[in-house]
Amino acid sequence: MTVTDSVMPTYGVRDIAFDRGEGVYLMDTAGRRFLDCGSGIAVTSVGHAHPHLVQALKAQAEKVWHTSNLYEIPGQKKAAQRLTDNSFADLAFFCNSGAEANEAMIKIIRKGMAAKGHPEKHRIITIEGAFHGRTLGTLAAGNNPKHLEGFGPKVEGFDHVPFGNLNALRDMIGPATAGVIVEPVQGEGGIRAMDIDYIKGVRAACNEFGIFMGVDEVQCGMGRTGKLFAYEWSGVKPDVMALAKGLGGGFPVGACLATSEAAAGMIAGTHGSTFGGNPLAAAAVNAVLDILLAEGFLEEVQRKAKIFRDGLEAVAKGHPNEITEVRGMGLMLGARVTTPNGEVVAACRKEGLLTVPAGDNVVRFLPPLIISEAEIAEVLGAFDRALKASAKVA
Repeated sequence: MTVTDSVMPTYGVRDIAFDRGEGVYLMDTAGRRFLDCGSGIAVTSVGHAHPHLVQALKAQAEKVWHTSNLYEIPGQKKAAQRLTDNSFADLAFFCNSGAEANEAMIKIIRKGMAAKGHPEKHRIITIEGAFHGRTLGTLAAGNNPKHLEGFGPKVEGFDHVPFGNLNALRDMIGPATAGVIVEPVQGEGGIRAMDIDYIKGVRAACNEFGIFMGVDEVQCGMGRTGKLFAYEWSGVKPDVMALAKGLGGGFPVGACLATSEAAAGMIAGTHGSTFGGNPLAAAAVNAVLDILLAEGFLEEVQRKAKIFRDGLEAVAKGHPNEITEVRGMGLMLGARVTTPNGEVVAACRKEGLLTVPAGDNVVRFLPPLIISEAEIAEVLGAFDRALKASAKVA
C-alpha cells in the first residue's frame, strides 16, 4: 500500500521528523542529533523527556486520563492554587492552547465590564505586530492581513495602535473600550520587548479610565524571561493573563488567570472546555511548576540568559553585515538579519541547530530553560557558522 500524506497542508513543507528527544537535543529519524533552540516554539520549557515530567505523566496515566469538568479534578485545583499564589490572580480557567487562553481573556474582559454594569464597553485595544492565535476572534485581535485573508468578515470589537506609542493608546480609549491586551515581549512579531515604562503607562491608563489590562504571556511566560511571568519585570499587575506553551512543558494545556473583579461575570455556564485542565494536563502543569519554582531555578535562567545575550551580541559584532540588531529578554532572544530569515534558519539546521523565524526578519532563539553554558556555546558556534554559510550563498 502506498502511504500518502493526508495531513492538511497548512504548515507548508515539512521535510524532517524527530523520533526521540533528551534535554536540549532532538534526534531525527535518520539518527542525526540537533540542538533544539526553538523548543517547539517556546513549548518544551524544561527540555525533552525531563524525568520529573515523564514520571508525573506516567503516574497519572496509570490512574485516570479524563473525567470532564462536570467533576472536580484535584490536580487542576492544585495547579490553579499554585498559579494564583505566584501571580496577581485570584482565579484560573484551564483550556488547551494559547488561542483558547486568549479567547478566554477576551471573554473575561468583556463579561467583566458587563458585570460592572457597562455592557456597552466591549472593545479591546491591541498592539500592532501582536499575535494572539488562529481562531477568528484572536485573528481579529492580532489584525495581521496575511492571517485574516479569505476568512470572511473580521470579528468586530478590536482597535489597534502602534507598538510602544502610549499617546496613541490613550487616544484610542473611548466610551466603548473594555480593556487593553499587550504581549510584554512580542514573539511572532519579532521578539520585541516592551519598554517597562510603556507597560507602566498602560497600567496607569487602564486605571485612569476604569478598564481592564490583559497580558498575553503565551510565549513569554512560564520562566522564559527569567521571572515566572514577564509582567513582573515592570512591577505592575495586570487584571487578566493568558498562558500556554511552556505551561505544560510539551503537553497541550492553556490557562487564563484573572482577578476576582475581572472574572466577576464568569459564572457557571458562561464558559467551558471539555478537555481543559484534565488530569493529565494538570499533572504536567504541576510537574513543570515543581521545576520552575525550585529554589534558584529562575535565578539560574537569568544568569544563563545574560551569557546567551552577551554571546549573541559578540556574534553580531563579528557579522555586522548579516545582523542588524539583537533583541529580547531572558531566554527569548532574536537576531534581526539581513539575509531572509528562512534562509538563515535553514543554514542553522545544516549546522545541527534548530531555530525559529519571526516577524521583522528575525531569527528566534527559544532554548529549553535547562540549557547549560556549554550548550549555549554550542548554539553560538553553530549560528556563527550558519551566518558565514548563508552570507556566501547570498
